[in-house]
Parts: sequence; structure tokens; C-alpha cells
Amino acid sequence: MDLNRAGTALMEIVSYPDMRSSDEAKAYVTKLRTILRYLGTCDGDMEKGNLRADVNVSVRRPGEPLGTRCEIKNVNSIRFIGQAIEHEARRQIAILEDGGRIDQETRLFDPGRGETRSMRSKEEAHDYRYFPDPDLLPLALDPAFVEDLKGALPELPDAKTERFIAQYGLSPYDAAVLVAERASADYFEAVAKGRDGKSAANWVINELFGRLNKEGLAIEDSPVSAAQLGTVIDLIGEATISGKIAKDLFEIVWSEGGDPRALVEARGLRQVTDTGAIEQAVDGVIAANPDKVEQAKAKPTLAGWFVGQVMKATGGKANPAAVNEIVKRKLGIE
Repeated sequence: MDLNRAGTALMEIVSYPDMRSSDEAKAYVTKLRTILRYLGTCDGDMEKGNLRADVNVSVRRPGEPLGTRCEIKNVNSIRFIGQAIEHEARRQIAILEDGGRIDQETRLFDPGRGETRSMRSKEEAHDYRYFPDPDLLPLALDPAFVEDLKGALPELPDAKTERFIAQYGLSPYDAAVLVAERASADYFEAVAKGRDGKSAANWVINELFGRLNKEGLAIEDSPVSAAQLGTVIDLIGEATISGKIAKDLFEIVWSEGGDPRALVEARGLRQVTDTGAIEQAVDGVIAANPDKVEQAKAKPTLAGWFVGQVMKATGGKANPAAVNEIVKRKLGIE
């Protein structure tokens, strides 16, 4: 039984020996994995073996040519790639400094011990005994076909990062975080559509990604949809809820689902904008803390303490800007 073509096709990408550190190698594989995921050619799940790296390591003294290489097979995480390179480089250096020589061989990385060990010796390519498969005809791709494929490629990570910076006013760091996975970038764009890009990015990166990481979930499994998160941001922009209440609302939507706007009304989460009610709350805090009042008059930055107490007393529902203005007026400070 010929099982040669019974499995999943293997795509092998070979780089030139132009990387000079473990960090460069890790960055290369990270970027390569991102591109493959954007193209939809590989899910990049290294733990499942869907993407693995064979790492060739050689060392040299300054000014000398590269030495004999050793190949570390089937490394299955980007972190392990870095560890394998660091250990193998130190191993080879130690041998050379002791007057020994490096034997070209294939090695394996043991993540438990953090070291490489010999698997088999390998001199040259002919040791593999390559020969053409008579059942597989040569495949020649028409240049026009290749150009058509290029024209149909999706927006790739670097181009998307640049666009996010220009279109949404994001920092390079935030744009890179959002673009790292295609699903994350798509989710962000759905949230940001018609809204402030920076605010959308803050909510996606800090609140959503933070909770996903805590729960060990992928963004595709997020209990909070882009439409729901967008509505939460809208409610803040409309001053219907405060930022603090928005975080509470996010937790409710995460745990229970539902329309954020309807939840605000059903649970009495609407922000208090009635200045009379806010003044009453401010007066109560001031009356209960006469010693703090004198301190705040001498040190105006302590007004923030009163703002916090009023927000606490109102369950976070008071409009923060209104509270801040009334507290300063009541204390007689600028």
C-alpha cells in the first residue's frame, strides 16, 4: 500500500543562514506564522505539530566563516526555538574552546532539561538517498497564474499595521498587538467602525484580551461580540454610563449575555447627571470629613480623594466630570 500521499501536505520554507541571534530567529518564525495564518494556509498551532521548526546552529569566531552546523529537529514552540539555539550555541563554543571539533549531526531539544542531545549523524544531503518519485510529474506554475494569486492576497500584517496607525491613530505597539492575529484585527475593526479608534483599541486590548487570557479563550470563542462591545463604548460616549459602570456592564455581558443598552435600563445602571443629586452626595462626603477639607484646601490634589468617595457613595453612577467640578467648587479650590 502506497501511503506516500495519504496525509496532509507538507509546506517547507527554508531560510538563508543570515540570522545572528535567537531573538532574530524567534522574530522570524513569529512573523512567518502570522503571515501563514493571514493567508489561511496554516493555523500555526505549534503544540499540535501543525507548524514546527528545524533549527540549524553554527558558531564562529569574529571574522571567521561559519563553522560546522548542527540541525535541531522538530522544535514545537517559539520559546523553545530560542532556548534550543542558546543552549546549542553554548555547547558548540565550549567544544571549540576545549580544542575539539563540531560533528555535523541532527539533534533534538529536550525542553525539560533545556538542552539538545544527539539524534543521528548526518554528513551531506546524499545521506538522505534522495531520488525522483516516478509517479510525481514535475509541476510548472504559469507566471500569469502566480500573478493572479498575488493580486488576490488578503491585506498582510505589516500593511494592516500601517493602516491601523494611519486610519485609527493607534500607537505602533497597539496596532501590532491587534494585528498579531487576523481574527483579532477583524474583531477590532468591527468594534471601531464608526467609533473612536483609540477607545475601541483600549477596550479590545485591555478589557477583552485581558479577560480572554485569564479564561484561556481564543477571540473566536469570546462571549462578548464586537457588536456588544461597540454598544458599551457607545453608552460611554453618550454619557449614559460612566467608565466604571462600563466595566461592570462588560462583566455582566460576558457572564450573562444580552443587549448592553437594555441591561443598563433593566438594572438601573444609567449614569447620574442630576447636579442636585450629585451636590447632595458631595455635601455628605464633605460633612463627614472636615479634617480632609482643610487638608484639601492646603493641597488641592486631595480633591481627587473626595471625587473617589462621591463615586463610591453613588455606586459609580455619578458623572465623573460633574463630580470633579462640584467638589472643587464646594472646597473653594481651582
